[in-house]
Amino acid sequence: MKRNLKIFNGILFVLLVILILSPIVLDDQFILNVLIQILMYATIATAWNLLGGYAGQLSLGHALFFGIGAYTATILHINYGISPWLGMIIVVAVCIILCAIIGLPTFRLKGPFFTLATIAFAEVARHLALYWRELTNGSVGINIKFDPSFTNMIFQKFDTYYLLILLLLVVTLFITYCIDRNKMGYYLKAIREDEDAAKTLGINATKYKMYALILSASITGIVGVFYAQFILFFEPESVFNINISAQVALIAIVGGMGTVFGPLLGAFIVIPLNELLRATFPEIHGMNYFIYGVLLIVIIIITPNGLYPILKKLWLRFFVKDSSKGAGN
Repeated sequence: MKRNLKIFNGILFVLLVILILSPIVLDDQFILNVLIQILMYATIATAWNLLGGYAGQLSLGHALFFGIGAYTATILHINYGISPWLGMIIVVAVCIILCAIIGLPTFRLKGPFFTLATIAFAEVARHLALYWRELTNGSVGINIKFDPSFTNMIFQKFDTYYLLILLLLVVTLFITYCIDRNKMGYYLKAIREDEDAAKTLGINATKYKMYALILSASITGIVGVFYAQFILFFEPESVFNINISAQVALIAIVGGMGTVFGPLLGAFIVIPLNELLRATFPEIHGMNYFIYGVLLIVIIIITPNGLYPILKKLWLRFFVKDSSKGAGN
């Protein structure tokens, strides 16, 4: 068993080294851009997984925190000269306040009612951003001046953005890994399976769901800051779009909800598929979302728990057979 674990950890280490060296090996801006998108969505999906996968609270409103991160840090940077690095800390504080406002009333709702409530909050934020032109510039959007410097979190090459989002993903995976093997992880899974039974056992469901929401929202907000500094232009329809929330949830579902590496696997499947569909059907708007829908139906029917648990079972089965052959010899 220890040998299998060492092999598995060795493979993860090799994959991490490959990811780190990718900008050096690949001298293609398009491929790097796709990799940045994959890592960005993998980070948000991993954060979403803390709430949706572990706590069982299926949110379709995470675009709210993504947009809040982009707008808060950018407005502070443009209007008051505050560095986006400091803006990240402020974004986390804003997300915590929003979590208290959103979580306390919506955690009383269950099933689709909670999901609809999260969509409603995200839509309210989108409309506020559209009509509060004095602050957000409305539908015109915000254009960030290209002034490369570490303080501005604006860089000349994609390599730096790539390594930055990779670092954020690794930190997010580490947090998820620790939670998965900690008391909080067991409590969240108990709440997901049967909240009433968890409460009977003395678990404060609202408290731990709030912890999951705060972590999930804060990480998503930080990714929103990164996105703004990477893309340098955004508007309400691009950052508060419900498609972002749906895609993040889809990535986690395809990869495997309630697992540490499931969302990462899902991102490496869904995002390249999205780019492939855009290139294949450039004239058919929304074809990628149609395929997403078909893919989601197929995944739920064939593998309701996602792809990662299946791959993990195959891995264990392979080594169990290998071990038995060794024992027989």
